[in-house]
Amino acid sequence: MRRIRQKNWLLLTFFACAFSFSSFSQSVTGIWRGYFIAENGYQYKLEFQVVQNKSSAVSGVSYSWQDDIRFYGKATMTGSYIGTSENFRIREIKTVEVKSYGGGGTCIMNYDLHYSRSGKEEFLEGTYLGKQEVKEGPNPFEWGDCGNGKVYLRKVTTSEFYIEPALRPKKTNDPPKKNTAPPIVKNNPVTPPPVIKKTTTPVKKNTGTAKKTVTPPDRPVIDTVKKATPEITKIPSKPLVITPNILKTRENKLAQTLIVSDPNVKVKIYDNGEIDDDTISVFLNKRLILSSKRLTANPLVLNFTMDDDEDQELTMVAENLGRIPPNTSLMIVEAGDQRFEVRITSTEQKNAVVRFKYIKPE
Repeated sequence: MRRIRQKNWLLLTFFACAFSFSSFSQSVTGIWRGYFIAENGYQYKLEFQVVQNKSSAVSGVSYSWQDDIRFYGKATMTGSYIGTSENFRIREIKTVEVKSYGGGGTCIMNYDLHYSRSGKEEFLEGTYLGKQEVKEGPNPFEWGDCGNGKVYLRKVTTSEFYIEPALRPKKTNDPPKKNTAPPIVKNNPVTPPPVIKKTTTPVKKNTGTAKKTVTPPDRPVIDTVKKATPEITKIPSKPLVITPNILKTRENKLAQTLIVSDPNVKVKIYDNGEIDDDTISVFLNKRLILSSKRLTANPLVLNFTMDDDEDQELTMVAENLGRIPPNTSLMIVEAGDQRFEVRITSTEQKNAVVRFKYIKPE
């Protein structure tokens, strides 16, 4: 859904389906969370709550919103699964709750999503088309009148909102929660306050021996003392890369070597399993490219280009271990028509390395 007057999108969807794997069907009942990107570049968070019946039909609700809570909406939808192509055709029925700072009309959406699975992880990716919603009388608009965009979802175990009764355990005496939407901000988008990391100074006790706390330097220490007679050295063809201290003090274990036939590589990194606040930093050839990023159902995305005569190395460094150690992530690598899946495990003693080799196709 979007506000037509402001040309902003508010996605409201719901769907479900059946998946075929060999000789059995996979239920999609549950919670799916991720985001969608409209054609104008705006990104919105998205959550589906889906219930699948005994056939291929599904029902449920969807939520879409932005971090600054300027837009929020809920909708009901119905759909089915096309087993021959593993695609979901999803049509929005109507919006049931909408809050928008700027007002304006709404759009209903029609989705074409593809299911994929990697180990225990399940994903939905695809596109959507929108058209203006008309709640009374015939709808003269066509799909695409309200634009289009891309959708990325991942199956999760928790919800950001009220869990629909159909998804609750059958035996429960909990009173139903009131389905309340987030408050609407009446001014400029709220900028979240900076996160202040607390530091603790070790306190010496009267008894016992205080444990010495050693904090590695944030940057490598460079010896700046020059020799009396400088040596004449050849200038390197490439900039000198100083190995960061975190890559020196921990073991760097090779997780996998990938051979790609396309020089343009795209990497997406997800939390592998339950979202438990795992945080990582990523180095490309010992250069920091992602710093202290939290792993979620929304991927961390990075792109790089391979050299003909040089391998590339991505190093994943665990900044913490989350609530469920160790720090685990799922890496999806795309290079042309190639697609790789790598499961990464890193700890406070060991970094994980993925090496890339480029071989031109004959």
